[in-house]
Amino acid sequence: MGVELCLFAARGRRAPDGVELAPHADFLWRRTLAEARPGQLYAYRVHGPFAPEQGLRFNAARTLLDPYARAIVGRVAAGHGRCEVIDDAFTWGDDRPPGTPWEETIVYEAHVKGLTYLHPEIPPPLRGTYAAIGSEPIVSHLRKLGVTALELLPVHACADDKRLLQLGLCNYWGYNSVGFFAPDPRFGADNPVAEFKTMVKRLHAAGIEVILDVVYNHTGEGDHHGPTLCFRGIDNATYYRLDPANPWRYVDYTGTGNTLNLPHPAALRLVMDSLRYWVEEMHVDGFRFDLAPALARGPSETDPAFEPRGAFLAAIAQDPVLARVKLIAEPWDVGEGGYRLGAFPAPWAEWNDRYRDVLRRYWRGDESCLAELAARLTGSRELFGRRAPQASVNFVTAHDGFTLEDLVSYAHKHNEANGEHNRDGTSENYSRDWESRELKDRQKRNFLATLLLSRGVPMLLAGDELGHTQRGNNNAYCQDNEISWLNWQGGELGDFIARLAALRKMHCREEDTVWLAPEGREMTDEDWKLPYARCAGMRTGGMLLLLNAHDGEVAFKMPAGGWQLVLDTAGEQGFGTTYALRPRSLALLTPTS
Repeated sequence: MGVELCLFAARGRRAPDGVELAPHADFLWRRTLAEARPGQLYAYRVHGPFAPEQGLRFNAARTLLDPYARAIVGRVAAGHGRCEVIDDAFTWGDDRPPGTPWEETIVYEAHVKGLTYLHPEIPPPLRGTYAAIGSEPIVSHLRKLGVTALELLPVHACADDKRLLQLGLCNYWGYNSVGFFAPDPRFGADNPVAEFKTMVKRLHAAGIEVILDVVYNHTGEGDHHGPTLCFRGIDNATYYRLDPANPWRYVDYTGTGNTLNLPHPAALRLVMDSLRYWVEEMHVDGFRFDLAPALARGPSETDPAFEPRGAFLAAIAQDPVLARVKLIAEPWDVGEGGYRLGAFPAPWAEWNDRYRDVLRRYWRGDESCLAELAARLTGSRELFGRRAPQASVNFVTAHDGFTLEDLVSYAHKHNEANGEHNRDGTSENYSRDWESRELKDRQKRNFLATLLLSRGVPMLLAGDELGHTQRGNNNAYCQDNEISWLNWQGGELGDFIARLAALRKMHCREEDTVWLAPEGREMTDEDWKLPYARCAGMRTGGMLLLLNAHDGEVAFKMPAGGWQLVLDTAGEQGFGTTYALRPRSLALLTPTS
């Protein structure tokens, strides 16, 4: 065994010089190199046996990326990526995390390039970069919407799949990480690390938190046919979960070909060090963990069950740095027993796909949705127990799936541009192509109003306020083009969302809820069981929310007392002792005294 540090001239224009590293305890190899300066490019060669049948895949002919590299340059997928020594000095000044409580949080999910690349007020050289995210036009837009947290799709340096490159596509979303400490250079105009820090500082100054979507469940090296870029060539059996019956193959709980081996101390330390780095050095405020159950499975491949008190979740729980940031789980992976909604411990929050699905089904007009709708709107307590409602991250749309415009415009997905003959992406979207522009827009208002007025943590998808369409593509992971880039010529829903955010702050409080039937009485057990019931009133604290997913108008008897109309998604109107709730509409009323 041996490890060689390869030093390259500027941008790697000549053969590297090799420096031998010395073995140390705890799976480490070390060498102090006092002459290394910022800008120095480097990689590693690791010498050892190539015996895939034993899980060993050493190949000294390959130069390998440093798992702890702070910066990566070059084309990673082609094996030409190089690590770069950086100057990490940065003047943070009085930067402080906004520390927004969960109950006041509104999340806005966005892609760095997609959000900014077509913005007319951002200088062209900065479009699609971290600097663009921190620019005045974007920050002002987020503040106007009432957003408190910007959740960015993966910004770790990533690799493109060979198959996508052959099709002229790329891994646009970035769920293919190889550099857990390095900001993706695709989004840096000049100095990605400094530009990322500047972005965070400017967002913090505006009171906006930064949450990163992180991919620690797998790496961009893929299955046993994939490229050797980093982990596979450094210590394959340590970093990856291997099939005990065939160690040259990988256990795959992620659908990507491999699964990171977090039960191993070295792999777990890597992830924990990465998380702390992004909090302490880059000042981010939280993380959304892609396919989070894959991180928390037990060490035995014969019984790899999800372990809520296992190594990963226990390490997170005891860490004083990570205890003060927001932690969000995508609570499913693709392995057996991988759907774990509600199973993560406090203080975790979780993406609630059951909220998404029942809202879509209800507003589409499906039967037998009302009882579950009521549970989701009031915080999904049967799922999250004492953690509810802040544990429930509610959403109608996300990067993975239809945009809001496409949800009301397409009955079926149209992913032909992905080169997979429309087989990729989910086929059950609970969507519908509504007949008229007026009805499409009303349904969009219904979705947004329901989302912002529900208990739990609402998450908006970037571009929904602009009417962004992906032309029916519900899996645009490889579309680095106008399908994914937001068109800023729209914007008809921005003011509506801002109004809802203000109403949420005023009226959505933790108080007892009474559900009313259209006759004005409290709902009974039998009412909830009626398959055709699509209308109800939610009275809680200082608001009365009326919902009607029927095709026809419903006369809703108003509760005693004075009421004033705040909004109606079908257009404001007057009312008396009954409220004429028009077809496919929502109304919000508050007491007059």
